[in-house]
Amino acid sequence: MSARSQQSAAASTAATTRELNVVDGLAQLSFLVYRTLERRATEHNLSMIQVRLLGVLRDRRPTINELARLLALDKSSVSGLVERAERRGLVVRTHSSTDGRSVLVSLSDPGRSLVADAAARFGADISALLERLPASDRRALSRLVSRLLVAHAAEAGIDLFPSSPAADG
Repeated sequence: MSARSQQSAAASTAATTRELNVVDGLAQLSFLVYRTLERRATEHNLSMIQVRLLGVLRDRRPTINELARLLALDKSSVSGLVERAERRGLVVRTHSSTDGRSVLVSLSDPGRSLVADAAARFGADISALLERLPASDRRALSRLVSRLLVAHAAEAGIDLFPSSPAADG
C-alpha cells in the first residue's frame, strides 16, 4: 500500500469514528450538495433559482401562481424568471383551456433535454459521493431523507409525487 493510500485509509477510518451533531452535519451536507448542484448549473449558464424552476417543471405544468408557491417567491419574481427562461427557449407558456386567465408553464423540448443532461450529471456526482457509504446506509439515508421531505412538503400542501404533468392545470 502506497503512503498516499495509507494516509487516505487512515483519514477515512478517523472520519468514521467521529460524528458531527445532526445540525452541523446537515448544514455541511447541504453546502456540499449545493456546491455540486451549482457547479452543474454553471455548466449550463443557469442560476440556482433557474435550476429550481426547471426542477419543478420536470414533472408538472403549474400556473404562475402555483410556481410562486412552490418556489416561495412573489408572483412578479416568478413572471420575470419564466420570461427569461422562455427567451432562452427552456420553457413555454400556454393558456389553460379550462381557465382562459391562467397560464401554464412547462419545459420546452430543449429545456427537457437540458434538465435530463444536468440531472444525470448531478445524479452521478451524488452517487459518487454516496459510494463512500455501505449500500445499507445509502438505503437508510434515502428512506430518512424521503420521510423528512415528504412530511415537510405535506405540511406545505405540496405533492412531491405528481403522477405526470397536468394535462391542463
